[in-house]
Amino acid sequence: MLTPAATDAVAYDPFSYDVQEDPYPVYAWMRENAPVYRNEERDFYALSRHADVLAAMRDPETYTNRNGISLESSLWGPQAYKNVFFLALDPPDHTALRGIVQKQFTPRTVARRADRIRELTRRRLEPLIEQDRFDFARDFAAAVPNDVVCEMLGIPEADWDTIRFDTDLLTKREHASDERSPDTLAAAFRLATYYVHLVADLRKRPGDDLTSLLTQADAGGVRLTDSEIVAFLFLIVSGGNESTGKLIGNAWYHGWRVPDVQRAGLGGRFADWAGETLRFDSSSQMTSRTTTRDVRLHGTDVPAGSRVVLLHASGNRDRRVFDDPDRFDIDRNTKKMLSFGAGPHHCLGGALAMLEIPIVLEEVAAHVAEYDLDMAAARRVHSAHQRGFASLPCVPVTRRVPSR
Repeated sequence: MLTPAATDAVAYDPFSYDVQEDPYPVYAWMRENAPVYRNEERDFYALSRHADVLAAMRDPETYTNRNGISLESSLWGPQAYKNVFFLALDPPDHTALRGIVQKQFTPRTVARRADRIRELTRRRLEPLIEQDRFDFARDFAAAVPNDVVCEMLGIPEADWDTIRFDTDLLTKREHASDERSPDTLAAAFRLATYYVHLVADLRKRPGDDLTSLLTQADAGGVRLTDSEIVAFLFLIVSGGNESTGKLIGNAWYHGWRVPDVQRAGLGGRFADWAGETLRFDSSSQMTSRTTTRDVRLHGTDVPAGSRVVLLHASGNRDRRVFDDPDRFDIDRNTKKMLSFGAGPHHCLGGALAMLEIPIVLEEVAAHVAEYDLDMAAARRVHSAHQRGFASLPCVPVTRRVPSR
């Protein structure tokens, strides 16, 4: 673990495995000593304080999405729209395209999916729960959100695990590199090919799923192209699989790490457990913007056209907003957390995630009264943007007899 002293200079590189293992001491140093951090080698600035990150998220006129939201060289630039669809746009273009699907992700709309989410959760859990040991991250936490979003998109059930496998590979990077690995490129090609065929099929025979809605929709009188829909599929599947799945694993890990949290969480504090995990150890660590004008902040000049990293995971640990921020407190008020973003790009799937995560935790708690983790065999994901576990072996210690 990195534990820099206040007087030590820190090198923040989001592609470094050392930073990815535990970025929070680095964030803490940045907030106090370099709130506008400059990485010359990778050519970006980073904002780490809550107020600065929040202000930038709410100001798309100064901090534009037009070059995308990722630091990776292959995903950055004017072509970003081809990869992340409306995430690479600003209002009013962003508003028009997001509006096509916005109604499908409101709290009221996603609440109708609660029973189905519970059913899908039980289907994944039941083959695992009677085992003496199972992989909570790989076989359960990542699987349920993927199942939910694949079904929403009209992807046949037989293909759900294949989609999840290839989506997981999209984040694979070599140590300290932002270049895509051969495995990642192959997975991206397979997914793109699959999605192209899916869109073509649903244009001919639309159903009541979200992809079919997109094939029939238009934005301002302009019909969406197949490429735009494919970009949306990449976006929404990754969001459901990566962010929500890893957040569930992070909650389970911190429940193991802090016994009081485990007891309270398994005792029924499912929403509080989820909310504090989102603040304390968000699966989504950062997003990026481009400045449209010169900005001066904390005595540092950020020229127009600069890449700026917004570290919402750091803002969530800012002592200026949260008391004792490095403590996991299940009783904490987390309303000011930044994990779902703010402004026009507030996370589209936030309401769905906050419905899913407590349901998943509740279903496990119906079977498990106490658990242990084999951290010697656990394996973290190495990603500049996502934080969580690829593998998290779990050993149920005491079991409950579920009442249905």
